[in-house]
Amino acid sequence: MKKIEGIVPVMLTPFTPGNQIDYPGLEKLISWYLKEGVDALFAVCQSSEMQYLSLEERVGLARFVVQKVEGRVPVIASGHISDDLAEQTKELQAMANTGIDALVLVTNHLDPQNQGSEAFYTHLNHLLESLPADMPLGLYECPAPYRRLLSDEEFSFCANSGRFVVLKDVSCDLPTVERRVKLAQGTPLAIINANAAIAWPAMQAGSKGFSGVFTNFHPGLYHWLYHHGAQQPEKAHELSLFLSLSAVTETLGYPKNAKIYHQRLGTFASEHCRVNKDNVLEKFWGLSVLLDQIRDGSALWQPRVAK
Repeated sequence: MKKIEGIVPVMLTPFTPGNQIDYPGLEKLISWYLKEGVDALFAVCQSSEMQYLSLEERVGLARFVVQKVEGRVPVIASGHISDDLAEQTKELQAMANTGIDALVLVTNHLDPQNQGSEAFYTHLNHLLESLPADMPLGLYECPAPYRRLLSDEEFSFCANSGRFVVLKDVSCDLPTVERRVKLAQGTPLAIINANAAIAWPAMQAGSKGFSGVFTNFHPGLYHWLYHHGAQQPEKAHELSLFLSLSAVTETLGYPKNAKIYHQRLGTFASEHCRVNKDNVLEKFWGLSVLLDQIRDGSALWQPRVAK
């Protein structure tokens, strides 16, 4: 069983201007992530616009990423977007057959009407029985259609089952991360924080990495922070301030702003986005300058962390 920890980008899906998946652009994106030193890839997730992809597209994305990565890092994927339990089972079984290293369950679809633990366990136990017993599983507190955080009891049940190897924690709360790290001790479950504002203190508290949206802007800087920050804590703290402030830009039209960023890097040919139809450069004054500043700031930091 491969460990899922470290810097795990939530992958973007590039599209052509005609609204088809841009597989050459996706291949360039994969190469960019690997060059940046990422530790794993989250191939089908909210940043991938999975709610706007057909099942065939979701499965095709995951399979393509697995093929291009060629085992260099683990690949995980989610992609179940239905509330209906039978449809979820179908979606997850299809994704399990793509060659991914771990299959990630979205917590809000385990309790689609927000009814509580009884509904959660009903859905979860059905899926545990329906999915391959040897398939490592993950959990993802995806914010859409609503953020469904795990209770301590639900978290402990999953951790102690031995089936789960990773949680993408979206609590955005350091005490919650700290508590979960303690609850997971002695189990295979790694807690990976998704909130840039607490990325560094969460790592210090035992979070096994970072999987926030700004892994699409400067994953190499997060890689240094996770793998080397403890040896240079003053520099790590200073870097964490730059990373946290940069991540505020997420509110200005993500994921389209990330696609514009990659257009400027030469990764993508188009900024086309299914989830966001806005002209974000017009809607958010100053965004264009901010994207350039994030690029330039990242370039200033890269030689500093190379030392």
